[in-house]
Amino acid sequence: MTRFVIAPQWQGSSSSRAMQLIDGAEAIAGDLPRAATTTVEVPSEAGDAQGTRVLRASALVRMRERIRDAVAGVTGEHAVTIGGDCGVALGAVSAVAADDVAIVWIDAHADLNTPESSPSGAFHGMVLRAILGDGTDLLRLSPGIPSSRVVLAGTRALDAEEQRYVDEHGIRVITAAELSEPEALADAVAATGASRVYVHLDLDVLDPAEIAGVALPEPFGARATDVAASIRRLRERLPLAGATITEFSPASPAAAVDDLGTILRLIGALA
Repeated sequence: MTRFVIAPQWQGSSSSRAMQLIDGAEAIAGDLPRAATTTVEVPSEAGDAQGTRVLRASALVRMRERIRDAVAGVTGEHAVTIGGDCGVALGAVSAVAADDVAIVWIDAHADLNTPESSPSGAFHGMVLRAILGDGTDLLRLSPGIPSSRVVLAGTRALDAEEQRYVDEHGIRVITAAELSEPEALADAVAATGASRVYVHLDLDVLDPAEIAGVALPEPFGARATDVAASIRRLRERLPLAGATITEFSPASPAAAVDDLGTILRLIGALA
């Protein structure tokens, strides 16, 4: 049975709607089987930078440890971690990282900034770079996942440093339009040579017409049906090491209901 780890972390977000990420995680959790769900306690305080250039770093370090331990405790099946902001992926990947694992980053944003290049100082824009091994010591994977085993999908809003990194390292990118062909993502991951795959899904990869409850929508996104079909095809080719779904920040409980059908279809593809 798939296990779900609920991590309503908001401290990694740059959005004025960051606290609504708690509501989003709880709304999703309410539609999951209780017996298969573990909730990670989030620090009540915002946290501080601890001398780094990462906002709220102290809280994020604690959450990394708690999420890692919760995911590592799952045996016999993979864990799907429900955020909260994208930063929850660091703890989840920390629990399963190995030489045979590829990372699929399905996200409108690349999240490849460093603490020095980030325009906001918010960790959710740095987390993939941290998984690759760069950044503040307590908020990075060591050793990191090689860039040759990373695939970006649906990514369409990159800062200059992120684009430079993608170009310099030859990171594979599948566009939102290319996700309409399910084989495209599976082929890109197979080309990494990995034998397992970790899938991170930020809901802002979807076109704004598909979902309302995201804080940083980007136009020309993917369709939920295409994302789900691509994930299912990928799973037919490679087993999942784990997954995350993040950045659901509904404006109200009523608004959350409008998006939950779409979100649950995506969870079904991962679970």
